[in-house]
Amino acid sequence: MLEKIKRKELLILNVLKNTETSLVSAKIAEEISALGHEMSERTVRLYLQKMDQEGLTCSNRKLGYSITERGLTELDSSVIIEKVGFLSAKIDQMTYRMNFDLNNASGAVVINVTIVEPGVFAKNIPEISRVYADGYAMGHLMTFLGPGENLGHINVPEGMIGVGTVCSITLNGILLKHGIPVVSRFGGLLELQDKKPLRFTEIIMYDGTSIDPLEVFIRSGMTDYLSAIKTGSGKIGASFREFPADSRDAVERLDVRMKRIGLGGLVRIGMPGQSLLDIPVSEGRVGAIVIGGLNPASILEETGIRAYSRALAGLIDFNRLFRYEEMENRIGVYL
Repeated sequence: MLEKIKRKELLILNVLKNTETSLVSAKIAEEISALGHEMSERTVRLYLQKMDQEGLTCSNRKLGYSITERGLTELDSSVIIEKVGFLSAKIDQMTYRMNFDLNNASGAVVINVTIVEPGVFAKNIPEISRVYADGYAMGHLMTFLGPGENLGHINVPEGMIGVGTVCSITLNGILLKHGIPVVSRFGGLLELQDKKPLRFTEIIMYDGTSIDPLEVFIRSGMTDYLSAIKTGSGKIGASFREFPADSRDAVERLDVRMKRIGLGGLVRIGMPGQSLLDIPVSEGRVGAIVIGGLNPASILEETGIRAYSRALAGLIDFNRLFRYEEMENRIGVYL
């Protein structure tokens, strides 16, 4: 009986997770039916009342229900075995959904979001600015989400802000729009020496994980951005991509254009069919190292501040982004 109840709860949570808007009970029942399961609107409504009390969902008055962070955690932990490779699928989905136009710098880009108290963030602005200034962030742009604002399944609580940083998957989306397919192989810890990439010390393959690798490294205290910004030697988040060898010149040209508008891009690109930092590359492909989008927020964890970070949080209009030098002035609105 308990197993049956849990299955129904997970069905409802799964439906809510896969929509960016709140849903009423009738619509949830309709979506569940489309998945091949039967559940009446009344049954859905009863379950939602219980799940609201448990904090798995939240009611948005007449708009319906949405999933909470606790609900996402419950869903993730319940279907973890089925989710191996889920991150690769999400990367492909977000890449496809991006509609950013590099020619006129308009449209949506993928961002990561870190939830933190504005006062705490303000105290760490000098170090976070150094991450950007030293080239350890995905470009020079970022944004703030205010209390009550939503992005995807993330809701910024009262008294907090969402710090949005450009996700490295934005690079995938731009290249795809220019006819260049990208293979995202892994995320890892990139060791720096005198500000130059030396080697990957740890890697997690994208097609074998349900959690973004950089989230894992940050929460585990394995990064060393403080040393990187102070001495030029440390460990930062980065990822490894592959492109068709024939597209190498085009990728370099697009990288220059991305950097010109503040979106950042590649740390290093290899030669066709040749290893890059001892990472083997398939024949007919070229390897590249891309900076980690969550890198600026990692400073918070390293200074002992527990901050909730979510990679691939959602899409946001490019016009919402501002240069990191404006952080100090813009944070004042939330203090």
